Amino acid sequence: MSDKDKMKEYWKKNLRFLTILLSIWFLVSFGFGILFVDALDTIRIGGFKLGFWFAQQGSIYVFVALIFVYVKWMNGLDKEYDVHED
Repeated sequence: MSDKDKMKEYWKKNLRFLTILLSIWFLVSFGFGILFVDALDTIRIGGFKLGFWFAQQGSIYVFVALIFVYVKWMNGLDKEYDVHED
């Protein structure tokens, strides 16, 4: 496999990771915070409605967690394609 083909495959996997993670973030922030808020508001956590919690804090927590997942995935991908930092 040539270096050019190797880099195309690397970026294809990178974009797949981004698509997965951004889809999760969209579902949590827009879906749980706006679209499904009425259904989630029937559940309470710590006295707050779950839909409200996702809209105000949950989506932020998920976003921060997804950053760490992305870093872990990319470190593995970088090592797999030998483009990691020493």
